[in-house]
Amino acid sequence: MDRRLFLTYVGSSTAAIVAASTGIGALTGNAMTGNHLMDGQPSGKGKPLTTPFKPISRTWENDIVLPNGYNYNIIASYGDVINSKGEIFGDAADLTVYFPIDSLQGGNHSEDGLIWVNHEFPEPGNYMEMLGIDPSTFKKQNLANYPEMLKLEKEAVGGSVIHVKKEKGRWNLIQDDTYNRRVDGTTPIELTGPARGSQAVNGATSVVGSLGNCSGGRTLWNTVLSCEENTEYGDDYGWPNFNDNHYGWVVEVDPFDPNRPVRKHTALGRFAHENTAMGQTKDGRVVVYMGDDKGDACFYKFVSAKKFNPKNREANFDILESGTLYVANLSKQSWVALDYATNPTLQSKYANQAEVLTNAREAGILVGGTKLDRPEDVEIHPHDETVFLALTNNTGHGNFHGQIIRFAPTNGDHASDTFTFEVFVAGGEKTGITCPDNLHFDSKGNLWVVEDYGATETNVYAAYKNCGVFMIPTDGKNYGEPHQFASGPKGSELTGPWLTPDERTFFIDVQHPSTWNQYPGYSFGRSCLVAIQGGSFK
Repeated sequence: MDRRLFLTYVGSSTAAIVAASTGIGALTGNAMTGNHLMDGQPSGKGKPLTTPFKPISRTWENDIVLPNGYNYNIIASYGDVINSKGEIFGDAADLTVYFPIDSLQGGNHSEDGLIWVNHEFPEPGNYMEMLGIDPSTFKKQNLANYPEMLKLEKEAVGGSVIHVKKEKGRWNLIQDDTYNRRVDGTTPIELTGPARGSQAVNGATSVVGSLGNCSGGRTLWNTVLSCEENTEYGDDYGWPNFNDNHYGWVVEVDPFDPNRPVRKHTALGRFAHENTAMGQTKDGRVVVYMGDDKGDACFYKFVSAKKFNPKNREANFDILESGTLYVANLSKQSWVALDYATNPTLQSKYANQAEVLTNAREAGILVGGTKLDRPEDVEIHPHDETVFLALTNNTGHGNFHGQIIRFAPTNGDHASDTFTFEVFVAGGEKTGITCPDNLHFDSKGNLWVVEDYGATETNVYAAYKNCGVFMIPTDGKNYGEPHQFASGPKGSELTGPWLTPDERTFFIDVQHPSTWNQYPGYSFGRSCLVAIQGGSFK
């Protein structure tokens, strides 16, 4: 291992602890080499990847700070009315997925499309201010006594479909478009797959609402997968008549068809889903990679039983209803099937496959899944099929800065039961990045990374100031070097990076800013969807 890559690996004083706590070793048979080869394959196209902007520096400035030549405009903020029904753009914006308006015809329109935005959680303190409720007397266990508060919370979560268009150089919400609609805490949602109607979900075939919608992904047939990131909402929210087992699933929404039922796919397991990354096996089946966003939790993949049909969109709508869920064992560099029928360990603990999937976190650890440090976003490299996983942090292990791991499926086939892996970049002082969260690739193979931490002037993140966005080349002389592209407003987390097909617009969400983008008449800032333009993104 050359010196520069070694320094990248030990990028912080906690890097060695990170490796030990997660089972990730730098000096294994799959360690990085000077040419950055994995399984003999070059990482990317072999061309040097260069930064198309002059990187910015860390800042406490209460704004979106960008390199010279770039600008932004806000498209939609919490509380904005999006349609004639009076439905509003939700709170805590997270995932962003752009669908060209001509997607279903095979087009790539880069200035007119639909966007899905997740809304992760309600902000009770803000709503108390809006409703004039005294926080000192409020008890969430008595939320049923505050019907207006409960209504605001349920309207705040889930996701939004909005029609957006670039006009005269600015991206705008087409406010009353027929596509615009909400999925929220009251939406009827169908269950599919092995747990549907089972005792594990109290016999439910449909549930009410989606919440905890963190990140997600886009399917090969142009729908969105929105991920519910928590499994214990009853205590968290105090909503009456709440069933935790109805949440913590992957939700599929067709942005183009408001009449198609919204569905939760139980075959993909129930845990704190951060996002999904979809690809194909060499025999044409679908693979979905997923992280469980919790300290000491696991990394999963789902492989469908059915093959993807690129010529018939309708034929793919049941593809996520049956298949096999696997958990990663890093010490053996293998995937372990969470299959009740063939695994005696699972049979000793659970009654059937529905119970295994509903308790996928515990089941994954039971069969040998490696406990990791908050496995969050995962994405597949556009050129070589390697899989990048962000491990945000695990302060209980002394891992405050996290790292990004790169997995290579054996023979480049996502159906393979084995893999190799390496540390792509470690967070900390040497690399200048910390707590990696959402990931996104551009067409050249540069990895775009956003951060998730809460900095104060006295805590461990003080030197990093406001959360940022970074571009990291995955090949060439700048391999593994983070370059800061953006800094978010104070108190905010930047989420949901997504590029238009022509890569001239970069969409990002600003979540929970302190006072920036202030809600009119109140003291708090509003989460929002933003478009960034003005320069190259690749």
